[in-house]
Parts: sequence; structure tokens; C-alpha cells
Amino acid sequence: MIPYGRQEITQEDIDRVVETLTSDYLTQGPAVPKFEAAIRTATGAAHCVAVNSATSALHLACLALDLGPGDLLWTSPITFVASANVARLCGADVDFVDIDAQTFNMSPKALATKLADAKAAGRLPKVIMPVHMCGQSADMKEIGKLARAYGVRVIEDASHAIGGRYGGQPVGACQYSDIAVFSFHPVKIVTTAEGGAACAQNPDIAAKMALLRSHGVTRDEALMTRPSEGPWYYQQVDLGLNYRLTELQAALGISQMERLDAYVARRNALARRYDEDLNGLALERPGRQAGAYSAFHLYVIRVDPAIRRNVFEALRAEDIGVNVHYIPVHLQPYYENLGFKCSDFPVAEAYYASAISIPLYPGMTDADQGVVIHAVERALETAKASRSA
Repeated sequence: MIPYGRQEITQEDIDRVVETLTSDYLTQGPAVPKFEAAIRTATGAAHCVAVNSATSALHLACLALDLGPGDLLWTSPITFVASANVARLCGADVDFVDIDAQTFNMSPKALATKLADAKAAGRLPKVIMPVHMCGQSADMKEIGKLARAYGVRVIEDASHAIGGRYGGQPVGACQYSDIAVFSFHPVKIVTTAEGGAACAQNPDIAAKMALLRSHGVTRDEALMTRPSEGPWYYQQVDLGLNYRLTELQAALGISQMERLDAYVARRNALARRYDEDLNGLALERPGRQAGAYSAFHLYVIRVDPAIRRNVFEALRAEDIGVNVHYIPVHLQPYYENLGFKCSDFPVAEAYYASAISIPLYPGMTDADQGVVIHAVERALETAKASRSA
């Protein structure tokens, strides 16, 4: 099968992990800070807190911005459920902002309208969480401008987007946000097996995330309520969690980060070929956000909803590992039980009805991509013929 995404593990990656495995540290050693430094270098962020998943990073980001009961977070309905779930885990309420039909990201126009209505109703969100769908930055300049105008904090769910750029800056520089979060799941741009990171420019925000990452426990006397009792002494000064990344994962991440630019360049080359070779077929190719350089975690085509399932199943039958990203979060049973319903976010729902993610990953050969392109052509023809019959 040609999967929709796949990690690349080199001998150098293996050697780095084995070296760490035989070192003195399996956790809380020197590799995690080195990995964080590599992310800071790649993004231009002043601070980075590496953790065991992007979900953990999003949760810490919400906690660092004091999101809690009585507060409200808005995110995109086209994302993985974690983007919304972390707000619920903080005790906050969740709502969604519809997407732009071309970029699949949060629509600034929809956001502007929703913010104006929310202000009139006296129920503004505390946090807005745009999602950089498929690796392409949302229109952060406009989103940031609206957030500042209404006094709202911004967390970028950039899980798909490390190595991407927006407005001349790397994604993660937090040019228009408080915090940016990345994922290092195996199908993402670089991997630590599981893992994530939160980047920030504000040192206080970063310090709070770092504290909460490890139980809220500190050995820093400056944070303690009374003098240290000795070298063994620590205090729990906040209610935290164990979201630490292991040294083994960090070692893999350090090695992978050395290939970040090459991976993103290859993904863009594959995307350009799809743009060219799929042109003229009965499908829509993904649009581009002005001023953005996508990391191209995903390449999503859109087909007639009446034949989407037929096309999907025909591709799977040819061992093309297509997928759908994502089912709108507000249509999940948990969120339906909170009052959301079909038709609440029509652009997102129309996207979902037509979307298919086709294979794209750095190790994909030109020959494999050719197989995918021809399979898409055949699947569309077969689906059209079946519908006509």
C-alpha cells in the first residue's frame, strides 16, 4: 500500500537513539533541551517547551493562558478533536468558527462576524485557536488583528506546520499569537514517535508551561514559598501533569530536525506535481494562502460529494492509502450532546463531504506518485460511469 503519510527513519536516527539508550539518561537529561534549542532555531521562537504529544502542548498552552471554567475557546471545526478537547479539559466552553473554502483554515471573515456578534451578546472568547490545516498557515495577520481588537489571546494549532512560513517568518515565531504548538507524530513533518512542543516569545508563558509539564514541581528557590531545606528539596507550587518527553524521543527529534528543510522542500515538490498532473480532472485542488509557504503535511483533493465514497473505496481497492481529514468536530457525538448540530458550520460540512487526503510524504518516489495520479484518474472515471449507469 502507498500510505497517505509515512515517517522516514534513517540509520543516523537509529544511531542517535541507541547512543541515548546506552547513556546515563533516559528521561530529564540533556537531549530534551537540545531538541528544544533545535526547534527555537527553526522557528525563531525565544522559548520552546517539548512534551509527549501535541495534545499535551495544547493543554499546557490553554492552562498557561489561564483558560478555565466560565471561559470560552473558539477553534476550527476542521481539525482533530484534540484542538477542542483541551479546552473542555480546562473546564472551558468551546465554539467553532467556519472555514475558508479554499484554504480549509479558519475564515477571518467568519471570525470577524462572530466576534462582533459575541461582543454584542457579552460573550467573547478568551482564546482563539486557529488550526494550520494541511501544513498551511491560517491568515494570521488578519486573525491577530481581530484578536487584538477584541482583547482575545491566540494559540496557533500548528501541529501540521513546522517548517512552514507565513509573512516572511517561520511558523512558530508567534508573530501574531501568544503560543504555537507542533506535533511530532509519525505522519507529521518530523517525528519523535509521539511528541509535541509549544513555542512562545513571552518568558512567563513559557515558564508556566515548563512548570506544569512536570507536576508543578520545582527546585528553583526563586519560586518556593520558604527557604530550601537542602539539596534534596523541592516544592509543588502549582497543579501540573507529567507531560515530559523522553530522552529517546528527543534524540530522534534532534536527528530529524536536521532534515526539516529538505523534508518540507520535497513535500512542496510533490504538491506542485499534483497541482499540475491533476489539473483538468473532475476535482478541486487545495488553494493557497497569500504570504504562506506550506509544510504540506497533507494534500487534500475535493470531489463531488455524490461520488466521494466510490472514489475513496476505489483508491483503497488499488492499495492507495487515502484518508479523510477531518470529520467536523461539532458533528462528533460528544459535541452534539453539547448542543451542536448539522448545518451549524456549512462550509466545514461541505468540505468534509467532498474531501480525500491522497498520499504525500518525503520518501514517496516519483513512480509511486505517478501510480497515485493514475489511480485517481481511474477512480473518477469509474465513479462517473457508475453514477451515469
